[in-house]
Amino acid sequence: MELVVPKRKLGSQGLVVSAQGLGCVHMSGSGVFGPSRPEPDMITLIRHAIDSGVTFLDTADFYGANGNEILINGKALKDGYREKAQIGTKFGYRSIDGMLEVCGDPAYVRAACEASLKRLDIDCIDLYYAHQINTSIPIEIMIHN
Repeated sequence: MELVVPKRKLGSQGLVVSAQGLGCVHMSGSGVFGPSRPEPDMITLIRHAIDSGVTFLDTADFYGANGNEILINGKALKDGYREKAQIGTKFGYRSIDGMLEVCGDPAYVRAACEASLKRLDIDCIDLYYAHQINTSIPIEIMIHN
């Protein structure tokens, strides 16, 4: 019996994703999330998930010191897999002098988005969202960019 992963429509812009997503945080190591997993194994895992109907991949610019985004589209989604998957990536955390801070400044959000686009090697991110909201900046200011 073939497993069918249901799809869900997100918002009003027409984005449809698998109801089950694949969180990719543990695929690229950092001090917070432990050591990196073998990259060939992670590429195989991502492709197996997509082949099984799990097409929504969740990453963030902060995961693996930016390496997670490169792993996702820069490597795992080559050979026709990009057309089968939706990428969600997040912004909001940055390290300043070794201290983690939540940032929602519009200039930072724009720069973070542009950097993610380059690492992901795509023209458009399917779903871009805040990892955590900086409550000192109104949401309308953060997203108006």
